[in-house]
Amino acid sequence: RQQAAAPPQTAGASSCEAGSGQITIATGNSTGVYYVLGGGLASLISANTPLKATAAETGASVQNIQQLVAGEYDIAFSLADTAADAVRGQGAFTAPQDVQALARIYSNYTHVVVQKSSGITTMADFRGKRISTGSPKSGTEVIANRLLQAAGLNPETDVQPQRLELGKTIDAMKDGSIDGFVWSGGLPTGGVTDLFTSAGDRVEFLDISGLLPKMQEINPVYAEGTVPASAYGTPADVKTIVVPNLLLVRNDFPAGNACAITKLMFDKKADLEKVHPAAKELDPKVAVDTAPVVLAPGSQTALQQLGAT
Repeated sequence: RQQAAAPPQTAGASSCEAGSGQITIATGNSTGVYYVLGGGLASLISANTPLKATAAETGASVQNIQQLVAGEYDIAFSLADTAADAVRGQGAFTAPQDVQALARIYSNYTHVVVQKSSGITTMADFRGKRISTGSPKSGTEVIANRLLQAAGLNPETDVQPQRLELGKTIDAMKDGSIDGFVWSGGLPTGGVTDLFTSAGDRVEFLDISGLLPKMQEINPVYAEGTVPASAYGTPADVKTIVVPNLLLVRNDFPAGNACAITKLMFDKKADLEKVHPAAKELDPKVAVDTAPVVLAPGSQTALQQLGAT
């Protein structure tokens, strides 16, 4: 495919042409947004470049980065706080990981939902309760444990942690076998929509925004956000904590592929919005803000062409 006349490339910058071959995208739980959007991105890549892309269901952020670095995947979705841990060699990572970002994409909203009958009104009330903290090695689990610590609880001993993926978490909320859950996902997340549609009179959101200052001490990437009432048909908006998502690649990911895929994502944003409304947040000017994770050189070229800098 011949590209329309692009501005002259600076010396050493990649061409914005994708090579051929197979690439795999690590996403997340099947009822979450990563999985839906990852499938949409794979279809876009396969339809518009010589690459053939497939998306895989995974346990999400921590596992995605580990398997990305191990060469099992080529692109991975990750929460920005987990990605920051990876490049700094902290948290779940014992050494700095060789990853770069294609782009910052949309934000994840921290959903903390409880049974109304549980008597829980703050996260401190999670003491002794059965709480789903997300899939093992997921970004949700990282945030859930940090929130519990910010609320003065030990995640291992003060709650009865149920490390369930989102589908099993929703089932357990419906049948009353857990008291609450933490989930980090885009708006709206399909599994959560399902819960509020079928059991909305029995469950409610907690406002966790009061824990933000303590969360920002751990990582300044955390910010305040709002889950609007319209997202799940709740009685009112609820304040929460948001964290950006990044698309990651290894440092050896071909620059031409990085440039072509990044540009494609923004050129075909409308197609991704049809797959999931979270894609409405895609913005080249925001996409460059991936620190402390380095933006891949090919993506930098693409975002410059899109007028981000």
